Amino acid sequence: MNHITPESDMHTLKNLLAKNIEWAERIEKENPGFFAQLAKQQSPEYLWIGCADSRVPANQLVDLLPGEMFVHRNIANVVRLDDLNCLSVIQFSVEVLKVKHIIVCGHYGCGGVQAALDDVPMGMIDGWLESIKQVYRDNREEIDAIEGEDEKVKVLCEKNVEAQVKNVCNTEFVKAAWASGNQLSVHGWIYNIADGKLKDLMMSKNAYLAGRGF
Repeated sequence: MNHITPESDMHTLKNLLAKNIEWAERIEKENPGFFAQLAKQQSPEYLWIGCADSRVPANQLVDLLPGEMFVHRNIANVVRLDDLNCLSVIQFSVEVLKVKHIIVCGHYGCGGVQAALDDVPMGMIDGWLESIKQVYRDNREEIDAIEGEDEKVKVLCEKNVEAQVKNVCNTEFVKAAWASGNQLSVHGWIYNIADGKLKDLMMSKNAYLAGRGF
């Protein structure tokens, strides 16, 4: 059994800091003046609402540099209308940054979705997952008819993205943006960790499509 000592922990953190220096120097070499320009302002066109899973790094999946995407992540990419953190991110993105696209991105094999489907008590996270449990209840007949646990989770992951896209569209900030003619679109994507590919779930909404349902 490996024992972690204060010395080994410090060594690990030093490795991370060293990697940061290498990364910053590489970016500056490839794009001279990049950080000086980045420090002046941020003007991303995209807001990414994704899962906190360490295997789903937003910028890297779409090959964007810092400053090109505003990111909010939490367990199972949930958008709750009582979550001041997420709502503040959406408001800032829409009203201040004037993003053109909001992307809700889930991923297959999501542990949060699996936990919601299993409905086994896990402590504090139970309340957070309640909205996903409701998505399951709303689609119970379809999901229960699917053979194989992995396939059930896969479908619930997609249904969860759809539910969170709806929630984004129902925020007062997005509704106000659409009412004012803002060219804002909301999209639902899902990521397959097994092959690194993103999939558009074809549920995008904008001011024109907002009243057409899902």
